[in-house]
Amino acid sequence: MDINLTPLIDVVFLLLIFFMVSTTFDRDAELGIELPQASGDPADPGDDSLTVSIDAQGRYFVNGQLLINTQLQTLMSAMRGELAERDDVPVVIHADGAAQHQAVVQVMDAAQQLGLARLRFTTSARPADAAQGRN
Repeated sequence: MDINLTPLIDVVFLLLIFFMVSTTFDRDAELGIELPQASGDPADPGDDSLTVSIDAQGRYFVNGQLLINTQLQTLMSAMRGELAERDDVPVVIHADGAAQHQAVVQVMDAAQQLGLARLRFTTSARPADAAQGRN
């Protein structure tokens, strides 16, 4: 008597695909950014946004890719490359709470020079807000 393993392999393969597709990855966790805290209702930036992250050392990440330096022209070039000729894309700024104010202003300046007017800042919820169910 032989046991047919083909259906079992198919089920395991489908489970593997399901878990790979349904898993989400936290981009901020891999960059090691500690967001400043604020209260307020969370806004969904959408999938069509341009994300610029700034870590505590002042390094820039455009959609998760580390830039080679912190020069304005490098930042603008990376942002322009991610835009693909669109100028209505919202820019989401993930700045570490310990990042210098100048680094954030430089991202805002680059967005303004590229004609991007929709800027958003991300924060983490204050501990009291998180306990009340607000993020």
